[in-house]
Amino acid sequence: MEFDIFFSISQTPDSTGLIPVEDQMYSNFFSQLELADKIGFGVAWVAQAHLSTEIQKLNKKPVIPHWQGEVGLCTDFFQLAHQMFSRTKNIEVGSAVMSLFCNGGPIGMAERIGAFLALHGLNKNEKRKLNIGFSSGRFEFMARPYGIVPRNSIEDAAWPVLRSQIFLEACEIFLRLIKGEVVSSEEIRKTVLSRELFRDDESWELVQKAKNELDGNSKNNEVIEIANRWEFEKIKTIPQKWNRNLLNLIAGTHNPDAQKFCNTIFPVNVFNLSITSPEIINETHERMRSFFHKDGGEWQRRNMPRTVFVFINEEEGLSKEEKNIEAKKEAEAALGSYWNALEGTIDPEKISKAANNALIGDSEEIIKQIKERFHPEDRLMTWFDFFNHDSERVCRNMSSFMKLVAPHFTK
Repeated sequence: MEFDIFFSISQTPDSTGLIPVEDQMYSNFFSQLELADKIGFGVAWVAQAHLSTEIQKLNKKPVIPHWQGEVGLCTDFFQLAHQMFSRTKNIEVGSAVMSLFCNGGPIGMAERIGAFLALHGLNKNEKRKLNIGFSSGRFEFMARPYGIVPRNSIEDAAWPVLRSQIFLEACEIFLRLIKGEVVSSEEIRKTVLSRELFRDDESWELVQKAKNELDGNSKNNEVIEIANRWEFEKIKTIPQKWNRNLLNLIAGTHNPDAQKFCNTIFPVNVFNLSITSPEIINETHERMRSFFHKDGGEWQRRNMPRTVFVFINEEEGLSKEEKNIEAKKEAEAALGSYWNALEGTIDPEKISKAANNALIGDSEEIIKQIKERFHPEDRLMTWFDFFNHDSERVCRNMSSFMKLVAPHFTK
């Protein structure tokens, strides 16, 4: 089993109401990162966000209307990653996850990766990888200013489905540029809407109705072609001769078609959320064994990092029973704050299962929970700073986990 660590750098109230200033948030992060490097975590994953969460609450259709503070302060992962590598010796660096829709879209993302790794690879002894998790982005308001909005009534009616298709278009552009190909929009997949993409007849009929009203033609609407989101002549990103062995790509999507499509172009691993059911986890592993790109080798369970909240209590002066009681209280307070902030953005059934997916208790209790819930070859992306701004306590929790829990599962 492998143990990575996830950092949210989320400037939002913890269960006590504390919101540190920005400078303190960054200082806390780097202190925790440097400790993570020393005590043996494999990859330091950082959440990426864009634009103010507070200001989006003033919009007509706020995506997360109840969120207090800012969902995350890492708005430019590449600048942060340079500092992360320079401050550490062993740990790798990863984004979890970057949106392909923001800051220049898939073209800008591919170009920045090449530029970063050209510099990172100047040291020919460098082995540490840049792990790029990418997705369409969880919060739509971050992509809207970049033009990812419905362009007409057809797109408006089809939007939830169409947005996932736009992601596939972005993936192809991004991955082909990463490979070093010359690409034009004429060569990129076309988006075609049809009934099988929609959950029910009613949703599809609304799209057909919008098409009829827009073009006045009731014929030939069993398939509806949508114009490309990105239009461009032949392009190729530079620099070109960077070491692609220093790059690891991970798609943040549970869409089987997207997972398979990406792997027709380039080896792409898969992320999962902390609230993903075991059934979906196992189905994904089975599917990826068949569809993982041949250049990536044989699919392994470590190719899908599994996010997990960790509420460990090994504080001095407490009995075993008191440690478990306090850990449970801490978990309930943090998870309660989180779900309240995200009200309406996650399926309630998934929310009810979240506490069952967290690791809660003293070290002995957490060892039991890992043995019960995870495969011995899994890769866990442990999350300690979850709604907790007490950096010294977070560091103690990290150390307790790696000293008392991890050795039971690692070679």
